[in-house]
Amino acid sequence: MNVRGRDLAGFVSEASRLVGEKVKLPAGYSVDWGGKFEQLESASRRLAITVPAVLLLIFVLLYLNFGSFVPAMLISLNVPLAATGGILALLLRGMPFSISAGVGFIALFGIAVLNGIVLLTYVIERHKDGVAIEEAVEGGARTRMRPVLMTALVASLGFIPMALSHGAGAEVQRPLATVVIGGLVTSTALTLLVLPAVYLWLEKRREARR
Repeated sequence: MNVRGRDLAGFVSEASRLVGEKVKLPAGYSVDWGGKFEQLESASRRLAITVPAVLLLIFVLLYLNFGSFVPAMLISLNVPLAATGGILALLLRGMPFSISAGVGFIALFGIAVLNGIVLLTYVIERHKDGVAIEEAVEGGARTRMRPVLMTALVASLGFIPMALSHGAGAEVQRPLATVVIGGLVTSTALTLLVLPAVYLWLEKRREARR
């Protein structure tokens, strides 16, 4: 059968429950759900390995880029807030978590981390050049606001046709695009507002200890 108008996993879950309640199988018989659902389960298991591996690789690359734990951890904060926006967007549109949505989260994490690098790299360079930490953070946030907003805006506008599509393949395109657009809203707010404030607070504490 082909499932239309709802998510495959939810359909199979309900069908399994109803079959278990209403169908009495003879001894030695069992029910197995295959086809697209079997492929979905296999892809879900792979995604459960891929996403943590991607997050770990992102953190390692950030650490190698900055040579310090603190900036790498700060930029990694973009990931949970970006994920929050993606999850909220799925809930608002009534979409379940699917494999395409999982792929969208991976793409979203990359964009969110990129924006954090654009901002924090500039702030650190100004502070190393002798600019006071408050001025470096404020000037960096103002200077990098346009590139960060442009990155988020271009990505969001590019995914809007996919988010609104209704043709062939729309069931794959819509969750992916919805996750990216929703996540970019929250991650951009974090990059421009929370990330500079947290970095300033940590640097002031470190200078006070010195």
